[in-house]
Amino acid sequence: MMHETAVDPEVMATPADAVIRRGYVEKTLLQRALHVASFRNVSAIYIFVALFIIFSIWVPSTFLTAGVWKSMLAGQALVAITAIAVAIPLAAGLFDLAVGAEVGIAGILVAWLLHDQGVPILPAILLAVLAGAVVGSVSGLLVVRGRIDSFIATLGMSSVLLALTDWISSNEQILGLSPHFQNIATTTFFGLALPFWFMLALGVVVWYVLERTPVGRRVYATGGNINSARLSGVKTSYVVVGALAACGALAALAGILQTSLTATGDPTVGPGFLLPAYAAAFLGSTQFRGGRYNVWGTVVAVYVLATGVTGLQLAGAPVWIPNLFNGLALLIAVAMASAGRARTRTLAIRRVIRRGRVSRGD
Repeated sequence: MMHETAVDPEVMATPADAVIRRGYVEKTLLQRALHVASFRNVSAIYIFVALFIIFSIWVPSTFLTAGVWKSMLAGQALVAITAIAVAIPLAAGLFDLAVGAEVGIAGILVAWLLHDQGVPILPAILLAVLAGAVVGSVSGLLVVRGRIDSFIATLGMSSVLLALTDWISSNEQILGLSPHFQNIATTTFFGLALPFWFMLALGVVVWYVLERTPVGRRVYATGGNINSARLSGVKTSYVVVGALAACGALAALAGILQTSLTATGDPTVGPGFLLPAYAAAFLGSTQFRGGRYNVWGTVVAVYVLATGVTGLQLAGAPVWIPNLFNGLALLIAVAMASAGRARTRTLAIRRVIRRGRVSRGD
């Protein structure tokens, strides 16, 4: 009896087959490289390059100085932390319109604890961060238990927090904070203030949780389709509360650093973080991850927007330019994000139809 001998397909392949296979792999790699470098995938990088060239020619004497860039990198770190905070509930399909007020009340609370109550620095910081997490959790419970849309629940919570901020501070600045507390935000490391390094560290942690852990997969599943996620066994109620609590805690940290940076508890600064944070989060969702809210796209978007605003200010633009610039950026970013998600859904539908045809042998 003759025995069949197993033959390696690679051995049976003809030189022509090897050439075809090699060409296919090279084509696939080229397609991936073109996708990675495409304007649709990394438009913020191209926009940054364009802005850099424009302002380098327009106001080179100020725009190209190291001091301006160090100041921007450190100063925008607080906006970046707030934008990272916003990206978490957005990834879960939620809005947190109270994020600016969360920044504000944490900044006032830590100043009140330090100045008026004599609480040591570390406990005061921990209490303020905890307060932010509690505020986010309450918003989450309003969504989950109260069946209130996150947009409405957090908008109402924002008004409550603004009232509490005015009450705690008596609608006045809290001055005379400890120099040791101020050193938290003003100490430099490798030429950049500590808030920038705090932002990078937080970015790594949030990126890892969202992209590399089951928790992150549950967050994205909830944001993709909450009913399907629930049917798949995801405890979506926990995801909703957890996402808003994490947002509140990170926003509180931004508020604490803002108070440390200015050595003043200012009841008016919080709401100013809302618009740039959302503009960066929406623009960031169009970068790198094909329509998904992600950390590094958000961080890049923060600094692209900051480059435009800084350049215009150095060129002598009016004081209302930042609001106009961030507002237009938000509108454009939302439009781009919506178009990207629509394109992703269309491609997914086409793949399903194609597979159906293949299975039927059409």
